[in-house]
Amino acid sequence: MSLSPDLLTRIRQAAHDHGGPRAAMLEALRMIQHDHGWVCDAHLAEAAATLGVHRAEMEALAGFYSLIFRHPVGRTVILLCDGASCWLNGADAVRDELQRRLGIGFGQTTADGEYTLINVACLGGCDRAPAAVVGRDRRLIGPLSPEGVAKLLEGGL
Repeated sequence: MSLSPDLLTRIRQAAHDHGGPRAAMLEALRMIQHDHGWVCDAHLAEAAATLGVHRAEMEALAGFYSLIFRHPVGRTVILLCDGASCWLNGADAVRDELQRRLGIGFGQTTADGEYTLINVACLGGCDRAPAAVVGRDRRLIGPLSPEGVAKLLEGGL
């Protein structure tokens, strides 16, 4: 399970564009995740070797960023904001309804592999509180309500 030649070329180009291998490490992780949905150990090691950096450096960087997924995630990732504005506007009720409908808690994936639910400190969508970011296209959705959760899960929001 190795990275595609195209992705390896893009990683090398990122090193050139971003001012060197270390400066391109996060971009390489982001590209791997975009193409594969998450960053497995083998892909991380291959990217580190391609950039000529230590694997431990890449692992430390990947571990620091909560949105670099080091384990498989669902086809649809829901990032639910638990910042102050969202909390004040009812995010707890939205969280409870999402967890009830999906049957999972934060950091978990549904049995069918469709959804992963992750709480984040702030999405910067305070004007849409309570808010979530949904899917690979990272759509900011809000304001959410417990009643709107069904629509969200059906892709209607």
